[in-house]
Amino acid sequence: MASQLSLLEESGVEVLHFDVMDGRYCPALTFGAPMVAALKTSLLKDVHLMIEQPLGQLENFVAAGADIITVHADSTRHPHRVLQALGSMRNVNDAARGLVRGVGLNPGTPMETLQPLRDVLEMVLILAVNPGWGGQRFIESTGERVRQVREMLGKDVIICVDGGITRNNVAEVARLGADLIVTGSAVFDGKAPLDNARYMKAAIAL
Repeated sequence: MASQLSLLEESGVEVLHFDVMDGRYCPALTFGAPMVAALKTSLLKDVHLMIEQPLGQLENFVAAGADIITVHADSTRHPHRVLQALGSMRNVNDAARGLVRGVGLNPGTPMETLQPLRDVLEMVLILAVNPGWGGQRFIESTGERVRQVREMLGKDVIICVDGGITRNNVAEVARLGADLIVTGSAVFDGKAPLDNARYMKAAIAL
């Protein structure tokens, strides 16, 4: 992990994305806050919680050094309460910077879910695949969902697109209006992760 992380830092990538899965909200099981804490890096830590009832876990991930925390709107009965709680916590890396609160939308989650949460979020993460496994194909309707979020929430909200991002489509996803783009298997393909990461950065800069 340390060697792979150093490649990302060398490439100029600025954000490290963690997919935290509990095996209940989505089928896969990954890791928890100890992994987030263990990776020492200058990159911003973007923690995507694909877990049920995240309220009781927030403090652990904040203490682990998260700069961005995303919870799914349908992972709890009270998403507004979860985001309120997150807004009262302090970023342990830089208290002045604060924490970015994200809401995740699966491909089947209605866009209207965002309306009652708009005053307690800074980012919307739009999943372009169904949660659980890497290597899935990008769902084409994602572009329309990006447009709808921008129209609904305006320019001050960060839009993140996650899932199905490849060398072939990363530039188009950026043109759709994504501010933050998550890619995993297209970078760590077992062949040339440093070159892949640099290619992705160059492609979205065009």
